[in-house]
Amino acid sequence: MAVPARAPDDAIALSFRAPRGLRSVRFRSDLVKRGEPPEFRRRGRSLTWELELPRPVGVDRVEYLLELVRTDGTAELVTDPANPLLAPGPFGDKSVLELPGYEPPVWLEEEAEAGSVEPLLLRSRLLRAEVEGLIWASAGADEGEPLPLLVVHDGPEYAEFSALTRMLDSAIAQLELPPMRAALLQPVRRDETYSAAKRYADALATDIVPALPSARSRVGMGASLGALAMLHAHRVHPELFEGLFLQSGSFFRRELDGYERGFPRFERIARFVGGVRRTREWPQPVPVTMTCGLGEENLGNNRAMRDVLAAQGYPVELVEQRDAHNWVSWRDVLD
Repeated sequence: MAVPARAPDDAIALSFRAPRGLRSVRFRSDLVKRGEPPEFRRRGRSLTWELELPRPVGVDRVEYLLELVRTDGTAELVTDPANPLLAPGPFGDKSVLELPGYEPPVWLEEEAEAGSVEPLLLRSRLLRAEVEGLIWASAGADEGEPLPLLVVHDGPEYAEFSALTRMLDSAIAQLELPPMRAALLQPVRRDETYSAAKRYADALATDIVPALPSARSRVGMGASLGALAMLHAHRVHPELFEGLFLQSGSFFRRELDGYERGFPRFERIARFVGGVRRTREWPQPVPVTMTCGLGEENLGNNRAMRDVLAAQGYPVELVEQRDAHNWVSWRDVLD
């Protein structure tokens, strides 16, 4: 088993007592994406494998998996069986080390009346597909009353893995937000539609948003590709949203993101981002809040996009948090 060991504040130490038949044990984390992954060392002829790493810069949490490589060459990714702290996600659980300095948001412990949740199913003519999701409304909201509306890409995942609706319940109970609704949209062919696709932006403006509950105002929200798609939809249809909340946006650029060139729609994204960067003025700016982790490879892209939008007249703020590209990171900075 792997045992998170006590270590100095500037280091991470793990030990792993493995079954027989292993050739190596590797540490897999998004914080160590380039080059060969760090390998545990076997202690003499024992079954114990050990690893010590410098504390990653800019983060107070580390999500990771263990890669077990057997003597026959086969490999398996597993969570740390001795570490009960897990971060769930759409691609499976990961083990978590919470380092000195990490504190979860206080609203996770607050009690608040939960809002209502109803299923959403819309037919999009442009996408030739059904768009699924959820409609959340704050507690006590009148069914027919127009309220502020948050339109959320990857919405059900935001609710499940980032506790978005729980945060909204708490913020409304504390009078930090007004009564409101959220449309939690499930993606349709995510890598295609969330990658600066005009067909999707048009579908959002003509098929999806008009079919949502009537709203006094609308804010678009998304993370990663979902953030990119929200900015793209705003630039194609500037009247669609009165504000944007963009987390860890995938604002790929050819000069910085060679490691992302394997993504099928890299060039289309790079063309869109390049077009935004070359624009001197924008006639319909809206308030934008951005967030990005200090441990993310795309931090530079988010800083650059903040500067570009500010120069075009957007009221824009970038909040940088001590974490990486994951759902808990996005959760921890929601408020």
